[in-house]
Amino acid sequence: MHHNETQTYQADPELVRALGRVAVFMGGDSAEREVSLKSGKAVLAALVSAGVDAYAEDVQGCLLKTVDNPQFDRVFIALHGRGGEDGTLQAILSQAGIPYTGSEVLASALAMDKLRTKYVFEGCGLPTPKFRTMTSVDQADQIIGELRAPLSVKPSREGSSIGIRKVHTAAELADAYEAAAALDSLVLVEEWIEGPEFTVSLLQDQALPAIGLSASTEHVFYDYDAKYLADDTRYQIPCGLAPEDEVRLQHLALDAFRVVGCRTWGRVDIMQDSDGQFWLLEVNTVPGMTDHSLVPMAAKAAGISFEELVVRILKDTLEGADA
Repeated sequence: MHHNETQTYQADPELVRALGRVAVFMGGDSAEREVSLKSGKAVLAALVSAGVDAYAEDVQGCLLKTVDNPQFDRVFIALHGRGGEDGTLQAILSQAGIPYTGSEVLASALAMDKLRTKYVFEGCGLPTPKFRTMTSVDQADQIIGELRAPLSVKPSREGSSIGIRKVHTAAELADAYEAAAALDSLVLVEEWIEGPEFTVSLLQDQALPAIGLSASTEHVFYDYDAKYLADDTRYQIPCGLAPEDEVRLQHLALDAFRVVGCRTWGRVDIMQDSDGQFWLLEVNTVPGMTDHSLVPMAAKAAGISFEELVVRILKDTLEGADA
């Protein structure tokens, strides 16, 4: 799908030498293992196609084993969720002096925690939907009184829309809390923004073309199935906004990326309400890289092939961790 027979992107031979041997970390033990394997395989195929000396490493069990006598010079992280995306692996690789792709320890840990990311957005004056934290089912009535329904209920630290529910009443909120609390003791309840969802991919301090998302009607929103499995999720690129609004959206995404402290690449999800106001939902520091995924789609719209995309993400490890 990504390969153009006539002219496949090739990395510069000097760059290939400088990169050395690259391990693509994938799989892992989080709820997003299957998606990570797909991302990792796509990244690996693209790197190899571009001429980079890369191989797959399915990272399971104790992460410390990965840096015990490593057979690689740097790591492309294609792990989603806890362990690989939350700062843990980034800390271990940093400690071992092994360069790796994407955000460093603080930004990775912060972005994985949706609640604390919202505190940062609020503190920096960036728009994010009104919210409450929920630690007990007894708070349902109070929260329904304080926020304007419908509400979205999500575990604070799980990715891929896992465990997210849309609720209208205190009874529904109580049920949704129980489901989310099974995944995370910290549950985030926020006002549901009715309107289109957009996602902005970022690459080396540049916002790529925004993508409008609309799942088919049986998907209440862009959920785990729609994100990875359904072919009826509709992507709009160009995103359908007026050019000046898309620029506003891209600037907001860049601001969010910077205040969280992210590095090299990522994706920011944003809603727009009926008044045209944008609201930040979350920042992803290791977005999906499958053939369904949004970052490759945005890159393609900007004239960047999948091969060039992965090489550019990897190239930043030469400046970052070695400096």
